Amino acid sequence: MAALDALRDAGAALSRFTERWVPDSWIICMILTSIALLLAILGAGAGVEEAVLAWGDGVWNLLELAMQFTIAMVAAHACVSSPPVFRLLDRLAGLPDPDRPSQAVLLAAAFSLVTAWLNWALNLVACALFVPFLMRRNPRTDVRVLVAGAYIGLGTVWHGGLSGSAPLILATPGNPLLDPASGPAVVDRLYPVTETLFAPFNLAYLAVIGAVGLVTAVALHPRRDAVTLSAEEVERILPAPPALPAVADTPAGRLDAFRGWVVLAALLLAYPLGHSIVERGFGSSWTINAYNVTFLTAALLLHGRPLSFLSACREGVSAAWGIILQFPFYAGIFGLIMHTNLGVWLGDLFAGLATTQTYPFVVYVYSGFMNLFVPSAGSKWMIEAPFLIPAGEQLQVSVRTVLLAYAYGDSTTNLVQPFFAIPILAVTRLRFGDVVGYTFLIALACFAVSTAAVFLIPAQL
Repeated sequence: MAALDALRDAGAALSRFTERWVPDSWIICMILTSIALLLAILGAGAGVEEAVLAWGDGVWNLLELAMQFTIAMVAAHACVSSPPVFRLLDRLAGLPDPDRPSQAVLLAAAFSLVTAWLNWALNLVACALFVPFLMRRNPRTDVRVLVAGAYIGLGTVWHGGLSGSAPLILATPGNPLLDPASGPAVVDRLYPVTETLFAPFNLAYLAVIGAVGLVTAVALHPRRDAVTLSAEEVERILPAPPALPAVADTPAGRLDAFRGWVVLAALLLAYPLGHSIVERGFGSSWTINAYNVTFLTAALLLHGRPLSFLSACREGVSAAWGIILQFPFYAGIFGLIMHTNLGVWLGDLFAGLATTQTYPFVVYVYSGFMNLFVPSAGSKWMIEAPFLIPAGEQLQVSVRTVLLAYAYGDSTTNLVQPFFAIPILAVTRLRFGDVVGYTFLIALACFAVSTAAVFLIPAQL
């Protein structure tokens, strides 16, 4: 117990440090921009004007990608805020035995793993809403461990799951790494998800890392002196079912309420995707666009009414504002790497630091470290892939191996990074320092397993 208490204290200290010293994510983006400019000038030999113009040339190159990830966030929020999902969450919360608090943690962790594998944005919203229902039905459960359990999906399986940003980018036709607006391509072909997300190694890794995270979360629940919330405190944070917008008794109001628009939109979205899967196969069809079609269609059908769907999407946009604002600035860094010698210089540097056997571990650690400062996997992949992939090729490490090592590192440090915990903390009214001692312990267990995994992963996966 003394060792566990020491680790919890270390996790809390880490949280206090990050809260004191780590600024807003957009400020971090500008700090990274400054570092990239200095590296391009002082390390890669670019002129000042050349570097500034290269940054400017890249700013608008990722608008399509930014819109794709924005829609992913909005569609997931719309799905979760539908009346049927609210009712489902309440029923699920009643499954554990209230006298056995570890069962509630087990359910929260399992729910987190499933939703994170399906969609990172769905996981953020669904787990934030699910925890209060669990608290009401299971009042003896330690709220800190319950929140930690509900958070593990983003620290274990999400980037190897169906919404993994880096794998979906490489599977999407016309992506900037395959078909840049200018400059050489980073990869020479598309990588369908059957070669990455559904690779046997990745599926085995997800099963193991998910089980380790789940078991660790359940084991951390205290046997006594649990920190719980009163019934009054739970009622204050319990979500209310979404209210349906009022419909005016006018021709316009009747048009607004006509459910046929929902059916038509769902059919128009779903049929082309279904046709593509039948004609081309799942692996070639499952891209960022296909993912968004799936969740938009589900959101439409779950709401059933046009105004309810539109209201939910409007609320979802507020959760996606960071993506909308920050992607152009990260695209500038991407342009700097692509349009100067910076990408080549960084690739040579990384190739010199590793061997074929150790390079996946180097990528894993680097990706995890950078995730502490740039908690946006898609944009981070766009600025790192142009030098991580070429460095891997120099060491005869395949694109798929580099990609998975990057994805695993990007996931692990989410457990000690407060950015993605904001929704669940906002709902439960806890501080990250209240839970990071537990998530830190889970992260240590995941780090040990992931380290073994990246040393076992074949160089030519």
